[in-house]
Amino acid sequence: MTEMLMGLEVFSDALVSGLIAALMMLVNLLPEEISKPFQYAFMQRALLTSIMVGAICGMLSCYVVLKRWSLLGDAISHAVLPGVALAYLLGLPFFIGAFVTGALTSLGIGAIERHTRIKSDAAMGIMFTGAFALGIVLISKIASSTHLMHILFGNVLGVQQSALLLTLVASVVALLVVWLAFRPLMLYAFDPTQAQALGFNTGIIHYGLILLLTLTIVASLETVGIILVVAMLITPGATAHLLTDRFKTMLLLSMGVGVGSAVLGLYLSFAFDVASGGTIVLVATGCFFMALLFSPKHGVLMRLWRHRQVEG
Repeated sequence: MTEMLMGLEVFSDALVSGLIAALMMLVNLLPEEISKPFQYAFMQRALLTSIMVGAICGMLSCYVVLKRWSLLGDAISHAVLPGVALAYLLGLPFFIGAFVTGALTSLGIGAIERHTRIKSDAAMGIMFTGAFALGIVLISKIASSTHLMHILFGNVLGVQQSALLLTLVASVVALLVVWLAFRPLMLYAFDPTQAQALGFNTGIIHYGLILLLTLTIVASLETVGIILVVAMLITPGATAHLLTDRFKTMLLLSMGVGVGSAVLGLYLSFAFDVASGGTIVLVATGCFFMALLFSPKHGVLMRLWRHRQVEG
């Protein structure tokens, strides 16, 4: 058993080193002024983690936007807080507590919505405020809140090897699930009734997508934090939705916005010595407003220009 654990540790270290080496080959092609901050080991780990988080959040963001699940993302992100606090008190990895409470809360929301008169928005509000309040009560019993502050607001510049590996596993799982179940997920996002008529089990798709969101949120805890991960699960998809009407293109654009925001936000946070999670989200928000103004089809300024052209 000990030899197996040691073998896994050696394999994981080699895998991370290989990924960072491949990433640095691309980074070193950039001008020295830009690539210089990424010569530090902690920045290399942060860069790799940020790219993975940006990619999976950007990908799932499309489903969140199309399904109008923005409040659900908020609910899950708040629901993991008591799990994080319990894990801290019991000396367990944050991932275990966060995923369990996030999954239970999200499944509870679905059960209330499907089996009672309570609508989805009320169910989400009840569950996530209750879970968040429980998390606050548990945190009040913890003497040191330093680690929990990182969970709330993110600390990608200090990301540990274990968190990086967790993010890598979550990224691979999310990509595989979306790739293997692309058609049913797309049909469910646009028209659940048609998906059910074609023989797909919409219940499994519904809860599977929720659990995938929970996994992504948990994997993003140490990068952008509980509070800011909601923005990364909404903003890239909303930005891409303004730029295209084709779902595959929307997926690619959303992932591009997620990755680009993560990388640029990380660089700016290092350059100006500000919070990394907040900076990443601000860059993503800036991308959204640029699309809102200048999108060829749905941009405010472009619509005004076309309207004046018609009047002229």
